[in-house]
Amino acid sequence: MAGPDTDAEPGTVYLVGSGPGDPELLTVKAKRLLEAADVVLHDKLPGPEIIEQLPEDCREDVGKRAGGERTPQSEINERLVELAREGKAVVRLKGGDSFVFGRGGEEAEYLAAHEVPFEVVPAVTAAIAAPAVAGIPVTHRDHASSVSFVTGHEDPTKPESAVDWEALAATGGTIVVLMGVGRLPDYTKALREAGMEPETPVALVERGTWPGQRVATGTLETIVDVRDAEDISPPAVTVIGDVAGTRASVVDFLQTDYGAAAAEPGAEE
Repeated sequence: MAGPDTDAEPGTVYLVGSGPGDPELLTVKAKRLLEAADVVLHDKLPGPEIIEQLPEDCREDVGKRAGGERTPQSEINERLVELAREGKAVVRLKGGDSFVFGRGGEEAEYLAAHEVPFEVVPAVTAAIAAPAVAGIPVTHRDHASSVSFVTGHEDPTKPESAVDWEALAATGGTIVVLMGVGRLPDYTKALREAGMEPETPVALVERGTWPGQRVATGTLETIVDVRDAEDISPPAVTVIGDVAGTRASVVDFLQTDYGAAAAEPGAEE
């Protein structure tokens, strides 16, 4: 429960990023606020170990449920305001960073419009952390001086798509796709058609920093077959670009508690 000796103020909403999923990668502030909160509204992506550490009587699951059902964002917004007006110290817990494809910006605007005080607690986004623990830097002086973060939910064939795959193919930098396992065939094809070399290295990092993390590697031309052969499933981060190829030179010496490395190419678990 929140109290005078904690950082969690009654009537305040804390938009907290949990990082990529390993509880040891929570920020000190995030951990302190979780321990002090009256209520924690969480998604599925904070990671099972983090969610299991929350007292059952103070946590509310507002993520995806069995059968594909989701809590509408409008309901989450309203619930945050309702709890804050009851005088609760509320943590809205999201995977990664809440302002990177996490709708944290929408929630901040809604809270401000309803005159509810809030604080943002940043975290390491899985877009950087998942590749990193797999031995893949998203930038590298020899390979990539820029990185683009893209949502994989976008359909590349839509005329009104907000993602310009042709422009991304021309940048020469790293492309990191979040939530993109399902549409992998669509955007890898779009990138090839836009002129990106079929031999461009690609890596899939499944459940980065979670127990059972797996990494699968291939090229822009082969990665869909690798995904299917190794049954890579969400949540996973896709890394496209020459940096994905650097993993092969470090993997034999890469220490990780998240999964045991196996031979490349293909998947490791």
